[in-house]
Amino acid sequence: MTASSNVIWTAPEAEAATGGKAGGVWAATGLSIDTRTLQPGDLFIALKGDRMDGHDCVSDALTKGAAAVMVSRMPTGVKADAPILLVDDTFTALQGLGRFSRHRSGAKVIAVTGSVGKTGTKEMLARVFGALGQIHASKGSFNNHWGVPFSLAAMHSGCDYGIFEIGMNHAGEIAPLARMVQPDVAIITTVEPVHLENFKSVEEIADAKAEIFEGLSHGGTAVINRDNPHYARLLAAAKTRGLKTLSFGENQDSDARLEECLLASNGSRIRATVMGEDVSFTLLIPGKHIAMNALSVLLAVKAVKGDLKKALTALETIQPVQGRGNRESLDLGDPKNPVTLIDESYNASPVAMRAAFKVLALIDPGRGGRRIAILGDMLELGADAPRLHAELAMPLQAANVSLVYTCGPLMKNLHDALPPQNRGDHRDNSKELAQIVPDVLVPGDVVMVKGSHGSRMDVVVEAMRKLPGNGGLKGGIKNAL
Repeated sequence: MTASSNVIWTAPEAEAATGGKAGGVWAATGLSIDTRTLQPGDLFIALKGDRMDGHDCVSDALTKGAAAVMVSRMPTGVKADAPILLVDDTFTALQGLGRFSRHRSGAKVIAVTGSVGKTGTKEMLARVFGALGQIHASKGSFNNHWGVPFSLAAMHSGCDYGIFEIGMNHAGEIAPLARMVQPDVAIITTVEPVHLENFKSVEEIADAKAEIFEGLSHGGTAVINRDNPHYARLLAAAKTRGLKTLSFGENQDSDARLEECLLASNGSRIRATVMGEDVSFTLLIPGKHIAMNALSVLLAVKAVKGDLKKALTALETIQPVQGRGNRESLDLGDPKNPVTLIDESYNASPVAMRAAFKVLALIDPGRGGRRIAILGDMLELGADAPRLHAELAMPLQAANVSLVYTCGPLMKNLHDALPPQNRGDHRDNSKELAQIVPDVLVPGDVVMVKGSHGSRMDVVVEAMRKLPGNGGLKGGIKNAL
């Protein structure tokens, strides 16, 4: 849906939000911090990072049609009468834009965090609430100290719903972002042993996730996974702040209870009870963990008094996100018997690996094909990392995976733990693995690629897509349930 006006920032509003000084009369219809993706009409924000200073790109931004540029100093080569917003510090000013945007908005805001599943849940929320009104949702995984204020600042003041993802690597990171977002509903998908490198225990991770409740006003709604071992800890944190609480899971006392989940290779058929109402729906994304997260989305709809029937219809149209389970068919010379590529390259953790293997087990290879896993290091697991990698051997065998190719120093532990007949090659990094894996594929193979973002497993995915003769039968999973 479109708003009555596409303008999100005028020069006077931006001045008020940042305490800066605007030059010229301008109005922006979007935001950008990257000239490679800048659209005409964007306000370009010149952030300074470890490797690059956005001020060096200001001239390019204006050439590409930026409505204005937000800078902390006048870059060389820019005309004195250029449309600018001069501020003391561009990152602080970005935070100011985010806070101002939230305060002027009458939208119902839903925020999501969790050890795994937050981006997929955010995408489900966006699709569902998009069927209920005008929405704004954070892009991709814009969930950190700059991604959250950027997402807030890009929100149109006329939105009915705002959907935001909030992530963390350390304690204390979620709280200030949650206070900035000020959600009406906050979802915690699950708490798992992720980022253990920065925490002494999973209980500390639960406490860090519970920081999202600090942004909710008294009477806001916390949505919590009742099946998670840390449910009581999260519930106490919510109750301490005077929040309403709703729970989802298979537990009989869950407000959204999963009654039945029929799993198939191309999706799931779900029967559930949502706050006393019996519902049935189909998801085009396979996996019980996806079904669970869908229940949290339905509770968010209930929490803001949305239309549950419209929400269910919207859920049935959702496709996997790129890098998070999307599938492609690759033609290796036998179009009727393609290689199935499952792209899980964006991120990984022990619990996410196990969930992905269960999905892989549901997919039957084609004629003469095999199930193959191509895996990169899971990062930020601390001292337990070698053991957690080696322990993936059993679930891989349970999923009937024929060959496992690995890369990275941590995945060497898995390589060594696998039975000899299941070991593919091991390489130091994804670039080296990408050079050998395509040559071992045959028509009918089902191949899953997964690893932490820092392991760069997308390099392997791209190498597979470039195979000679690949017809690139790209697309989502066809619903055959």
